[in-house]
Formats: sequence, structure tokens, C-alpha cells
Amino acid sequence: MTASQPSFRSPWMILALAVTALAGGLGGWLWGTRSAAPTDKAAIEQVVRDYLLENPEILPEAMQRLQQREAQKQLASSGDDLEKAFPGAVLGNPAGSVTLIEFTDYACGYCRASVPEVEALIAANPDLKVVIRELPILSPASADAARWALAAAEQGRFEAFHKAMFAAGRPDGQSIEQAARAAGLDLDRARRTAAEPRIEAELKQNLTFAQQLRIDGTPAFVVGDQMLAGAVGREVLQNAIDEAKKQG
Repeated sequence: MTASQPSFRSPWMILALAVTALAGGLGGWLWGTRSAAPTDKAAIEQVVRDYLLENPEILPEAMQRLQQREAQKQLASSGDDLEKAFPGAVLGNPAGSVTLIEFTDYACGYCRASVPEVEALIAANPDLKVVIRELPILSPASADAARWALAAAEQGRFEAFHKAMFAAGRPDGQSIEQAARAAGLDLDRARRTAAEPRIEAELKQNLTFAQQLRIDGTPAFVVGDQMLAGAVGREVLQNAIDEAKKQG
């Protein structure tokens, strides 16, 4: 899956659901304000249809509200554990008051393009904590790179490896070792750590989180009660961060 694909539902499906939700709400209003019989259903549906056709500008708003409601439900189902990083797998301020969660894959070109955007956000927001959740879904080598990234976190070298791995290009045995050396890892120690069950458990947990949130592509971001799919850019992410700050 690529970042250009939707994270949980296609726009057309969202549109259909938005229309259904809006129609249901308007239909409910009509049922509540008229002593209508079941035979009036077709007439009510026609009223709803006519209203939507005459006021199409409300559809994007309906879609947006439906997406927000679904995102909030999905985030609530994941609990507080979503913001708890694997020890050391954090960028920015580890004690920051605002948390940005990024699901990423070292084989993902969109994730690579997002690296400078996230760095700019960190520079502009001293109170920003960035929790990296390794989601290696593109290739077996992605999983190997993710395991080494977590091993780097155990050595306190996560950020250095994270940057070096993306700079090295698509992950394979050679590029992973190159990134590990560039990050200054103890290679033997990292190799042992990468093979530990707790590393595999972290990757499985991240996949579970992604499934709960209906994320099927990288990168994907969570800020406050918002989920953002794809390389959405610094401005969109900053707006979400600002909104999360307002919510406290």
C-alpha cells in the first residue's frame, strides 16, 4: 500500500455514508415533524434528494464531520497505549506536552519525503513529542530495518539511525548496516537486540494499532483526535498540532 491510498475508507464510500447520514438526519426531522405514514417514505427520500441537489456545498462538510467522528471512535478504541513509545523511539521533546504519532516504513518514499517536514515541525514546536511507530508493511527488508531501528533506540541512537536509514535509500542488508554504522551503533549488540522477542512484539502491536485505526498505508499521523493519511505536508500537520494544543 502507498501513501496515496486512503487510510480507512475511499472518498466515494465516505461520500455515500455522508449522504446517508445527512439523509437520515433530515429524514428523521421530517418524520418527527409530520404525522407521516410508512407510505410517505418515497416522498421523504425525494425531499432529501432535492435538498442535497440544491445545496451540494454541504456535502464536503458532511464528509469531513463523518470522518472526524469515525477517527475519534477509532482513536478511543486504541486507548492511551497509542502514545506510549517504545523506549527511545521518540523524536523531538520526549517530555513534550503535544504528541504527534507517525506510522512509518523505511521502504516508503512518502515517509522519506516527510522526514524534513517532521524535522521542521520539531524545530517550530519545542513542546512537540514525536512517537515513531514502525509499520513495516512494504517488504521483508522493511521489517529488518524496523527491528534495527528499535535496536538503535535501545542504544539511545534512534534519531541517528532513523535519519541515516532514510538517507541510505531502500532497505536491504547493505543499506541497513550502512545506516547502523553511520548512527554509531554497536553492531553486535544491535544484531542481538533486533532478534529479541520484545522487538517482534512491538512490531505486532504497531500492526494491531494500525488495524484498529484502519490505517493501510504509510505515512499516517495521529495528533490529538485527528488522523491524517499520507504525506500531508507541514502546514496540515501544524494546523493539527495547533488544534491539539487548544484542546489541551
